[in-house]
Amino acid sequence: MQKLFKNIGIVIIIFLFISGILVLYGNPAKKPASVSLSALAQQVNEGKVKEIKVSSNTLDITLNDGSTEKSTKETSGGIVETLKNYGVDSEKIQNVSINIQGESGLTFWMGTILPFLLPFLLVGAFIWYMLRQAQRGNNQAMSFGASRARMTDPKNKNQKVTFKSVAGSKEAKEELYEIVEFLKNPKKFLDLGAKIPKGVLLLGSPGTGKTLISKAVAGEANVPFFNISGSEFVEMFVGVGASRVRDLFKQAKKNAPAIIFIDEIDAVGRHRGAGLGGGHDEREQTLNQILVEMDGFDTNTNVIIIAATNRPDVLDPALLRPGRFDRRVTMDLPDIAEREEILKLHSKNKPLTKDADLRQIAQRTPGFSGADLSNLLNEGAILAARRNRKTISMDELTESIEKVILGPERRSRRIDEEEKKIIAYHEAGHAILGATLKNADPVQKISIISRGNAGGYTFSTPEKDKTLHSRNYFIDELSVLLGGYVSEKLTFGDVTTGASNDLERATNMSRSLVTRYGMSELGPRTFGHKQEMVFLGKEMHEEKNYSEKTAEEIDHQVSSFIENAYKVAENILQDKKELLEKLSATLLEKETIEQIEFNEIMGIAPKAKKEEVIEEEKVAVEVEK
Repeated sequence: MQKLFKNIGIVIIIFLFISGILVLYGNPAKKPASVSLSALAQQVNEGKVKEIKVSSNTLDITLNDGSTEKSTKETSGGIVETLKNYGVDSEKIQNVSINIQGESGLTFWMGTILPFLLPFLLVGAFIWYMLRQAQRGNNQAMSFGASRARMTDPKNKNQKVTFKSVAGSKEAKEELYEIVEFLKNPKKFLDLGAKIPKGVLLLGSPGTGKTLISKAVAGEANVPFFNISGSEFVEMFVGVGASRVRDLFKQAKKNAPAIIFIDEIDAVGRHRGAGLGGGHDEREQTLNQILVEMDGFDTNTNVIIIAATNRPDVLDPALLRPGRFDRRVTMDLPDIAEREEILKLHSKNKPLTKDADLRQIAQRTPGFSGADLSNLLNEGAILAARRNRKTISMDELTESIEKVILGPERRSRRIDEEEKKIIAYHEAGHAILGATLKNADPVQKISIISRGNAGGYTFSTPEKDKTLHSRNYFIDELSVLLGGYVSEKLTFGDVTTGASNDLERATNMSRSLVTRYGMSELGPRTFGHKQEMVFLGKEMHEEKNYSEKTAEEIDHQVSSFIENAYKVAENILQDKKELLEKLSATLLEKETIEQIEFNEIMGIAPKAKKEEVIEEEKVAVEVEK
């Protein structure tokens, strides 16, 4: 409807434009004066007329003084005969230059027929324009069900991605390389009776490189790559998504062997019957068509489907059975060695200083995905450019870690001196407990500079990557979380809202120890079952599989964990009161303390590097000999 109004407006503007031209053409700015034939005859007798131009019945008169006039004669007679009839002497007529102009055919048509024909022409043009727009709309409707997948040509070297562009993910690349081998040399597998896998499902957290590695498979196999998002299939009209699926596979079969990549397949592949709309809504029709194309009636296709999702738990079981997605490849978060590889890969076009230690950056970024690490280096480059530096130093890289996790510094935020002192003691309490407790993560940095929503922060990271955490680790971490709260209470005799996030994390950790990990006195079992309500959006619903009496015992165990952690934190901070005062004073003076300076304050000896430990062991062996 909006496009129709737009077209009508354009036609109206054209009408006004043509009308303006006709008005200007028919009404010039300066018109010659109109005189009667008797007045013209008198002027000829008086010798005032220099020239008369005769065009049909129109007389254009030029006087001796240069002025112009206009008159009209009778149709039947000529100009000379007319003037004589009005009593003009023949001699006077001979002194006037008379030019008789014949009327051209174009002028006749323009002056006679065009005024009648022009409205019909304009109406015809309007009808033609509207029919043309309607035809264009029909063409768009016909192409509505066409696939919107984007094809990457294997011959295009600028867009080609290979496994060299993917750092880490060694096992995933090995699993996917078999797909590459099958596409390159299918005979080797077919001779042994092996069938080409129909689909590969990439699972993993956001940013782990699922899209990148799928492009690398197509680049290594040197085959066309069709990529589309799951949400691009779904429209408000039923049947459009299924039509687009058919068109997509039709294009892929024409270019076979080929790879189809469907990103975020959970947009159309969710469990059927779990949502609203019955069994005939658009999403389910699209999913049904995908299932048929993957392993339906036409099974002899040389097209491989790679799909990516970070929600495999909501996918329909029919998608996951053998013959559809035969393989599942998990893209895990990178470990420390893989993080170092990713950092090296993304830093190739970035000038780093000699002191930039990517290994140390990898140690400080546990839980970072490949996308996070790329963003980290980009933030470091932006910081260096903002400081008018030609290279990226270690300072920019370490600051970028905190910026990615917590947000930018807020140095402009004015904090009262008393409030600043509370923040300093709060963070010092966290840091002292982190350095004292055996199983806690070592402290890397302490700061009372505001970042994001945090007034200050204590940055701690494990010395090595962990996939399993012990009960003792959680108990020590609970004491570290309560360190700021206890420090405020011991120093000022009161507590503030600054510990709210610490208390929330401590409560959640304690509840997980009881209900999920079986690390409480209630024994090795879990309590409750969490499930997502699909049709209500992202809402978690917990199903209670225990009695109200057990619920009271769970609450008692959670409180017990927090009370014990509070007592541990209180005893340690009371024993180390002098260190707490010294560390807080240093924070108030410098605002930021790095790991080396913190260890000096705490009296912690620096750990020898791995190479130094090996050399010391060699010396000890020699002495024994």
